[in-house]
Amino acid sequence: SFQNQHALISYFPQLKNDTFLRAARGEETQHVPVWCMRQAGRYLPEFRESRAGKDFFETCRSPEACCELTLQPLRRFPFDAAIIFSDILVVPQAMGMDVQMVPGKGPTFPEPLKEPEDLQRLRVKVDVDKELGYVFRAITLTRHKIEGKVPLIGFTGAPWTLMSYMIEGGGSNTHSKAKRWLYRHPEASHILLRMLTDVIVEYLLGQVAAGAQALQVFESHAGILGPAEFKDFSLPYLRDIARRVKDKLKEAGQDVPMIVFAKDAHYGLEDLSQSHYEVVGLDWTIDPRSARERTGGKVSLQGNMDPCALYAPKERISDIVKKMLEGFGTRGYIANLGHGLYPDMEPENVGAFVEAVHQHSKLMIKQM
Repeated sequence: SFQNQHALISYFPQLKNDTFLRAARGEETQHVPVWCMRQAGRYLPEFRESRAGKDFFETCRSPEACCELTLQPLRRFPFDAAIIFSDILVVPQAMGMDVQMVPGKGPTFPEPLKEPEDLQRLRVKVDVDKELGYVFRAITLTRHKIEGKVPLIGFTGAPWTLMSYMIEGGGSNTHSKAKRWLYRHPEASHILLRMLTDVIVEYLLGQVAAGAQALQVFESHAGILGPAEFKDFSLPYLRDIARRVKDKLKEAGQDVPMIVFAKDAHYGLEDLSQSHYEVVGLDWTIDPRSARERTGGKVSLQGNMDPCALYAPKERISDIVKKMLEGFGTRGYIANLGHGLYPDMEPENVGAFVEAVHQHSKLMIKQM
């Protein structure tokens, strides 16, 4: 019940390690914080065990299951943040689309959007509490169970990334069906992107109300757009989300750092660093020093080790991390991979990555 949920929210455990939040705001820290995208994932045997034989989206709808999966990596590694276990495609589901997780194929929409008239199938006004309340309940439960160890990150997919899934009907290499809309139906594309933006804003605010202490917006498909299309169909919505969420939170006297991760959008770095997000997440194809230069100290940076570097021997991982830290510097920096962990990665190597970030950064900060 709502009363119950509200009572749970009012006395969250005291946060013990706020390094991640301080780094997001560009404040001084004693070490560089580190977490991994997909840290709650199939590379962990206990994750595979918990998920065995269960429908993926059913797991997403179980607050207890999401909480357990979110906490698993924290039991193994001294990460500085947790990210709630969920999926970006819960938003299209909330808008009335059917999405299934097909083994060996990934997320699949049996009836994708084909033409602009298909937009009429979507719910215009989404009651996020009703449709996505299970995510909020997972966040509240997890905030309690983390016991203040580290902050909890909430997240969403960005409008263009979600739009591309809704039209492609799943993953794609070319995204040509979705991009066809941008060129043939620009007005309908903007209508859909606006609809998505409205739901996302409410969804993120609901996550903060439920206990999320930071928010990440995943524009995973940014890289398939050219600079002009990015400026037209992605960036304005990313900006709008941050601005609207921040304005609403300000009214409530709240301030939650927001991270934008636009994968492969090199050309967008300057723009992204002026889009109201505190942190810009980077994929592994960007040079740390040039990212610092191009963002001009306006934002904190997050990333950007090549996930495949985790296949290297542990000593090599340590060297790669040291170089990365030297490139970014230790202030206003959150260490992460440039994309999510892959299922066949060794947990020990993830541990080596986390340890290297903490060790090298402590030394570097001491020597300053």
